[in-house]
Amino acid sequence: MKKVQLKELAYARSGDKGDVCNVGIMAKTRNVYEFLVRTITPEKIKAYYEGMVKGDVEIYPLPNIDSLQIVLRQSLGGGATCTLRFDQTGKSMGPVLLGMVVEADEALIDEAANASAAIEKR
Repeated sequence: MKKVQLKELAYARSGDKGDVCNVGIMAKTRNVYEFLVRTITPEKIKAYYEGMVKGDVEIYPLPNIDSLQIVLRQSLGGGATCTLRFDQTGKSMGPVLLGMVVEADEALIDEAANASAAIEKR
């Protein structure tokens, strides 16, 4: 097992609806997706954001596209029209989550790297 940032295994995109931020995590391979489903928990996500998420964290698996939909409630300081946060719409929440460190098997890390290389080659 090796410690690696989530960005080595997945891509992310995020946005908002009021005071709710949604983060999509797209695994680089099916095996990575299965690993993420077992590894990423609401508790870990909430702890990672260190107090920025005041409400519940919900995770919805999307196996047909090897992705996770993560919903962060009460995470944007009231929403875009009333927050004092620098990122009012949660656009940075996904890229920030990619900095989360997880422990993964080296073969899985290599598989994700090979998938990224194949995409870049196209």
